[in-house]
Amino acid sequence: MARTLRIICGASLASMCLLSALFGQSAQFSNESASVLVVQFNNTTTTEFWKQFEVAKKIVALHDNSVLHDLEPWLSNDDMRRRGNAAFIFASLGDERGFQVIKAILEDHSTKRTVFAFDGAGHPSVSGQIRDDRYYAAHLFGDLKDSRAVPILVPLLKDKEVNWVVPWSLGEIGDKSAIPPLIETLGDDSPDMRVLAICALEKLNAKEALPRLSVLLNDDARIHFDGLGSVATAARVAIANLSGQPYSCRLAGKGECACDPR
Repeated sequence: MARTLRIICGASLASMCLLSALFGQSAQFSNESASVLVVQFNNTTTTEFWKQFEVAKKIVALHDNSVLHDLEPWLSNDDMRRRGNAAFIFASLGDERGFQVIKAILEDHSTKRTVFAFDGAGHPSVSGQIRDDRYYAAHLFGDLKDSRAVPILVPLLKDKEVNWVVPWSLGEIGDKSAIPPLIETLGDDSPDMRVLAICALEKLNAKEALPRLSVLLNDDARIHFDGLGSVATAARVAIANLSGQPYSCRLAGKGECACDPR
């Protein structure tokens, strides 16, 4: 880039001025876009935390750290899911506070929190909110794709509150150190966890899992989400793909494995 600019500047002063004007307009447009997105982020309601996350990803895509000052109050917001969305922006833009906030939400079992979850009788459920907040934080680590989260997530493969999302997050992070514990999860009592582990191992291109996957070819236990496929079907798909013989997975009836439990 620097070499290109030297060539342009050497060509003519007029060209350099034009280039500067274009960069100025681009920077102005970027700042305006960031400002608009920050307003959108701030204006989302509690029930729109998924929409807020989509805005968060757009903010991250601008690579504009100037937004962090305006978003800083969100790092202590009462709604931990929306706090997590802000933390995702901070972490993605290189601010260590973001990673630590997500980690803190995931490890927080305290009952002192704003409750949006309800139990079957329609009463506010603190335990349900703890589960929802922690689950969301575990998913955010997958969205963040930071390998530092692997040793935090691996023990949670046995945590009944959040374990469904952990294989997906480990697969998204892409760190090979997650492969051995995921292989161990192939022996989990839950067929859902076995399938989610299979999908994560496939995502990680874990050929070393092939011997354990072959054991599951006779496992006809069915999962309880999306297409309600069997463990054997998921194992067959993964074995084919890891062996270099692509196989179209029909577990979700959409031509692919439905391994994102969000």
